Amino acid sequence: MTVPVTFEEHATRDGGRIGIATLSAPRALNALSRDMIDALDARLAQWAEDDAVHAVWLDGEGDKAFCAGGDVVALVGALKREQQGEGAPGDFARGYFGAEYRLDYRIHTYPKPILVWADGIVMGGGLGLMAGASHRLVTETTRIAMPEITIGLYPDIGASWFLTKMAPGVGRYLGLTGASINARDALDIGLADRFVPRAERQALLERLLDSEIIPGTADDAEAAVVTALDGVEDRSQAPLGQVQPHLDHIQALTNRARVEDAVASILADDSDDAWLAANRSRLAAGCPLSAHLTWQMQGRHRHSSLADAFRDELVVSVQCGVLGDFAEGVRALLIDKDKTPRWCHRDVAAVPETDLAAMFSAPWAGQPSPLDDLT
Repeated sequence: MTVPVTFEEHATRDGGRIGIATLSAPRALNALSRDMIDALDARLAQWAEDDAVHAVWLDGEGDKAFCAGGDVVALVGALKREQQGEGAPGDFARGYFGAEYRLDYRIHTYPKPILVWADGIVMGGGLGLMAGASHRLVTETTRIAMPEITIGLYPDIGASWFLTKMAPGVGRYLGLTGASINARDALDIGLADRFVPRAERQALLERLLDSEIIPGTADDAEAAVVTALDGVEDRSQAPLGQVQPHLDHIQALTNRARVEDAVASILADDSDDAWLAANRSRLAAGCPLSAHLTWQMQGRHRHSSLADAFRDELVVSVQCGVLGDFAEGVRALLIDKDKTPRWCHRDVAAVPETDLAAMFSAPWAGQPSPLDDLT
């Protein structure tokens, strides 16, 4: 079976190479399957050791999405089979999320420049691929979101760590509401590094291939990438932002000690701004347990290491399927598409501490975490 990721190596002017990886499942908006994750991780490991590969370029096929997230439908299908006796509950999720987070961690710690062409839709797992790259490139069509609250999950893929690096309150607001942000927002809050108009994609690739790096170091490669980007960036074409103009308002809404109070504050907001209203509606219909997880995970990892955040996320993500609302959320939104999920809890205030505590209990009791080797 062909894995929907293509790999190419293009020669640079000095005889080196640029590795190009393309997510090639445009009909599924390049959603990440386990096979895609494994193939990409293996090739990145190979390119990291190849001295002739100066840099890596990662993008998605088609003009709609870089990557719309993980293959959550496959995850729910596996959970149902496990419930029917085909394996232990959560086995597939543990393997899937473990491999995904390992790939994301590799990108965060990669020894060479990685450029991510984040054009179009970037959600969930797609943001996981983007967030740790050394050069995160956004365009006029970029739309980024972590709408996990709509499917009974929470912002994972390292978001428990990187959302806390934003201005106070912003990460929690984005996680609680699943807000959609554009390229200007991504630049403002630290999720993107450069704005490159979509029409300049090929010109940028050509500039990279015209680089001279050999005999080179990682710093030489970085300098060549920066020079190439300098020639195509044009922030004057970026759309107007949504987060920065509302920053004071967002912080006033989320400056609360408890998630129950923050949710109540957001839901009681009477602003008629269209973006704020859409975010408010998404939270109102979202999973109560997910709101708690979003809040707690960012609190737990405000001062932790990235590796510790990934290890904690692996526990919670598996338990979202085994004990939580993940399967029901995906059913309602993506399988049956009735958009009427039957959450386990009536509202955020109704989530008991015992149910929340269970989400942080490792399902591999007493055994090493599959991500213990991350440092």
